[in-house]
Amino acid sequence: MTATNGGPTRARQDTVAAVVRQWQAVHPDLDTAPMEIIGRINRCAALFQQAEDAPLRRAGLSRPEFDLLGALRRTAHELTPSELARETFSSGAAVTKRLKQLTERGLVERRGDARDRRVAHVRLTDAGRALVDGILPEQLAYETALLSGLNPQGQSELAALLGDLLGQLEGRLRALRA
Repeated sequence: MTATNGGPTRARQDTVAAVVRQWQAVHPDLDTAPMEIIGRINRCAALFQQAEDAPLRRAGLSRPEFDLLGALRRTAHELTPSELARETFSSGAAVTKRLKQLTERGLVERRGDARDRRVAHVRLTDAGRALVDGILPEQLAYETALLSGLNPQGQSELAALLGDLLGQLEGRLRALRA
């Protein structure tokens, strides 16, 4: 065990540990403990994105497209593009672009609102539903393999800690918007 400014931790050999050591050499008076968490979350996210979700790639889908299809499948009803943007943490413009591509591929259908022509409702087609249902087990197996270096207890603890952090951050965001 080695001590850092944030308290005792195991000696780490990842890229973030090297960055933290460099900052500590330049600014030994600064507490770099937040960097150890946020830096690792960001690095893991980048590496997960680089892995490119092999099952999705084989199906010709990007992660954001799959997220849209998944939102429609798990909610089991039509959603507006604005609702899809909220569900997938995407911009309205990004959702519009992805919906156009998914519509052209026959995976989603759009219909106008009877009362307000500015509003569109989006739903999965049978082909879209079949694609999501077919690829989801394979995608989950792929994600399980990515996390296989952590034992089940470690995965559970990490999920709980990340859930706590996410809940706090979402709460702050809601408070800022209020």
